[in-house]
Amino acid sequence: MLEGIIVKNISDTYTVKVKETYYECKARGKFRNIHLTPLVGDKVQIDPQKHYILTIQDRKNELTRPSISNVDIALIITSVKKPDLSLYLLDKQISNIILAKVKPVLCFTKLDLLNKAELKALKKIMKYYQKLGFQVYTNQKLKPLLKTLKGKVVVLTGQTGAGKSSLLNKIDNKLNLKTGSISEALGRGRHTTRHTEFFFVHNIYFADTPGFSALDLTKYSKEEIRDSFKEFSNYTCEFKNCMHTKENNCEIKKQVKKGNILSSRYENYCNFIK
Repeated sequence: MLEGIIVKNISDTYTVKVKETYYECKARGKFRNIHLTPLVGDKVQIDPQKHYILTIQDRKNELTRPSISNVDIALIITSVKKPDLSLYLLDKQISNIILAKVKPVLCFTKLDLLNKAELKALKKIMKYYQKLGFQVYTNQKLKPLLKTLKGKVVVLTGQTGAGKSSLLNKIDNKLNLKTGSISEALGRGRHTTRHTEFFFVHNIYFADTPGFSALDLTKYSKEEIRDSFKEFSNYTCEFKNCMHTKENNCEIKKQVKKGNILSSRYENYCNFIK
């Protein structure tokens, strides 16, 4: 038996890295019986002769969109134009990542497509997320971003066409990852990354993943979703265990009216718990 890490998954074939050697492996049938699917990022034991994954170590965390385990940071790649900025999807990703016990870091792309007024509005939004304690970057200045990611296992996540593969190519042009154009009819990107795969660049393990246009939070309770909105904990509500949606005197609703809580964040929260 050898110990390694799954660095790539295409269909039912898993590429396992053991030191500097790579093995193409299948999963044993027993995993299907216990409803356990191997994920990129899993630490595993393999049979190098029969090319089977024998055991999967306990995971420190796990994401389902994208499907990956044992990551330090989820780098949320968010396009501001083509496809247009969706704060609804951004907030949903943030909640999903926080609830999976992964650290979210935000990176906005395609700022060069904005006019002056749009850029000014975006900077206000970025400042708000920074105030919440999130690290916020753009793809225009890579040095500060790479400093934050150094030595970490990082999954790139974001909707189709946001620029995940383009960012990796910008960090290291030798990767030459395939990138796609935007569908004018649909207003979103065409899928170019078909599988999840690790790349080791600048002392960072990056996982490029397929993009998506939908994300589900239904596996979490309303209370869990509420607690993933960091700004709510900055205020004390007079109602015990308040969900911040019905009570007129709710402190969170007051702070939204005062402009201390971004109205889009509050509206998105209300939609999520519905």
